[in-house]
Amino acid sequence: MIVLLLALLLSSCASLDYYLQAAGGEVEIWRKQQSIASLLARRDLDAHLRVKLELVDRARHFAAERLALPDHGSYREYADLQRDYVVWNVFAAPELSLEPRSSCYPLVGCLDYRGFFSAARARAYADALRATGDDTFVGGVAAYSTLGWLNDPVLNTVLRGEELRVVDVIFHELAHQKIYIAGDTTFNESFAMAVARAGLDLWLGADDPARTRHAAQRAREQAFLSLVQDYRKRLAAVYASALADDEKRAAKARLYAELYADYKKLKAGWGGDDAYDAWMNTDLNNAKLASLATYHDKIDDFLGLFERCAHDFPRFYAVVAGLGALERKSRAQCLTELGDARAPSPSCAKLLD
Repeated sequence: MIVLLLALLLSSCASLDYYLQAAGGEVEIWRKQQSIASLLARRDLDAHLRVKLELVDRARHFAAERLALPDHGSYREYADLQRDYVVWNVFAAPELSLEPRSSCYPLVGCLDYRGFFSAARARAYADALRATGDDTFVGGVAAYSTLGWLNDPVLNTVLRGEELRVVDVIFHELAHQKIYIAGDTTFNESFAMAVARAGLDLWLGADDPARTRHAAQRAREQAFLSLVQDYRKRLAAVYASALADDEKRAAKARLYAELYADYKKLKAGWGGDDAYDAWMNTDLNNAKLASLATYHDKIDDFLGLFERCAHDFPRFYAVVAGLGALERKSRAQCLTELGDARAPSPSCAKLLD
């Protein structure tokens, strides 16, 4: 399968060097995979790793039985890459725009980022884009999906997280294997985020003591995202205005400084939670804001649609698949309508039949 995938990738006109590093990364993962079942059968297995692998096994079964997500060869293997991230994604946006630069590939279409299995390669690519005037952001990623082309293993990079984070990642990546629309990154990522969020609500159960803590974390996340979204709108208005470029640059610098100051005020009420400090304390720019939009912009619409589908996962997936068959502009419009509590237009309502 790796050979077939590599052949398909190399058939494009994109950089041979880039695809060779991607293939090399996949081969590394393949070579380091071990069966989770065989690891759990070992009496000398590290106790912490045992707990995490048992959690993965439970999450995979739960995803299939309760969330109607794929149940196949993924997450039955474990690979220790002996590093903190599996890939590093490079986001880029023009100096005076929040629209992310896209990179296009065979099979998966265009994505709003470019991924590398090497941090050094990612940073070099970002440096080259920055030299042309773009804003850039390099973010380490703990997990990714091959969309069913390969059986994805669970990686040590995922198991570094706390229990709910591990479960969230399993649900998120399996959602990508359930539905993926080529060329629409925000749709795909927001869908997977929404599935994981709905799945975690079921996973926790009404009496789980972790529910209260998780709800508080989610409230802080929502407050943070709302703050950033407000500044995205303000920046977008500046970039779309008739101001001269130098005036836009001055307004951009001022707004990013205000965003940072407002974040400090928001954080002051969080009882010491500094989960977003690392993100906020380094290199605020258009590419960084674009990276958040990619993963979060449409979550509420998907969750609203899930409500409309009465929390019925198979029905929800059927409607999402119908949305995916639409032209992109119509897809976005119908998702917004179906995610709202009000009655959708007849053309969008047909997707509910």
